[in-house]
Amino acid sequence: MINFIALTVAAAEETHSAAEAAHEAAAHGGGFFGEAGLYVMIAFLIVIGVFARAGVHKMIVSGLDKRAQKIADEINEARKMREEAQELLASYQRRQREAEEEAAGIIEQAKKDAKRMAAEARAKIEEQTERRIKAAEDKIARAEAQALSEVRGQTADLAIEAARVIIRERMEQGAQGPFIDRAIAGLRDKLN
Repeated sequence: MINFIALTVAAAEETHSAAEAAHEAAAHGGGFFGEAGLYVMIAFLIVIGVFARAGVHKMIVSGLDKRAQKIADEINEARKMREEAQELLASYQRRQREAEEEAAGIIEQAKKDAKRMAAEARAKIEEQTERRIKAAEDKIARAEAQALSEVRGQTADLAIEAARVIIRERMEQGAQGPFIDRAIAGLRDKLN
């Protein structure tokens, strides 16, 4: 690269000196050789010849080839990065779909669990209600039996009291004998 710069500077100096020479010749009116275009053309051909001899064209082509290769490598790298980005995007999209499906499954399972729990709660409530109804019915039946027993007991007590009163009245009237005989006979029948 340093050679290229040195050659460019040298060519510029040659061109400048050729232009000055052409300018001087034109000022003196030297005819054909006095025209500046001829000297510029000669200087240009010398510069081209120096460049060709020094291999500047090869350096330029080599530099352009390196630049083109670098650009091609960057394009390939960009293409690879794009493909990786697309794969990564597809991977994230798959994960997102899987997460959404999993979330939908969790929601569905939660709904099923909620329905099952509600059904179990209803069944437990119905069972408790039935037990309470049964307990209340049993309590009512016991209360009825107790009330009936109390009524029978009171009825028996009243009957016994009425029998005492009747027996007392009859005993006082002198009808004790046949009544006692009947009671004794009734006791024999009951005991046998």
